[in-house]
Amino acid sequence: MSRKNGRNTDGTFAEGNPGKSKGTLHRATRAAANLIEGEAEAITRKAIDAALGGDMAAMRLCMDRISPPRKYRSIEIALPKVETAASVTTAHTVVIEAMARGDVTPDEASTIASVLEAKRRSIETCELEARMVALEMVKG
Repeated sequence: MSRKNGRNTDGTFAEGNPGKSKGTLHRATRAAANLIEGEAEAITRKAIDAALGGDMAAMRLCMDRISPPRKYRSIEIALPKVETAASVTTAHTVVIEAMARGDVTPDEASTIASVLEAKRRSIETCELEARMVALEMVKG
């Protein structure tokens, strides 16, 4: 049920979001972009000159653009081949041991465990599909 203002009785919009189109920039953002347009090279040169002159904030700004901080690092763990639900358990054990030794952080171990969990679900889905096909063939 929708009211005449385009909202449902619970207050949500009846048909999507009637606001701005996706990708539309705010008026202030457009104005700032117009001011900077054509001046980007001069502004960049000024920031580099300030950094070279010892301005630490400018230096940090330049370094963040040249070499942004890495959010993730690659992890090398010798996991067993993961092809069965049982091998997923073995792989989890390897990850837990690596975390206990300090080879990986708890966050990294959690990320690896999430990937292993996705693999386990994939294995289970394939096994269930094979069972269903076999049952259908028996009935068929």
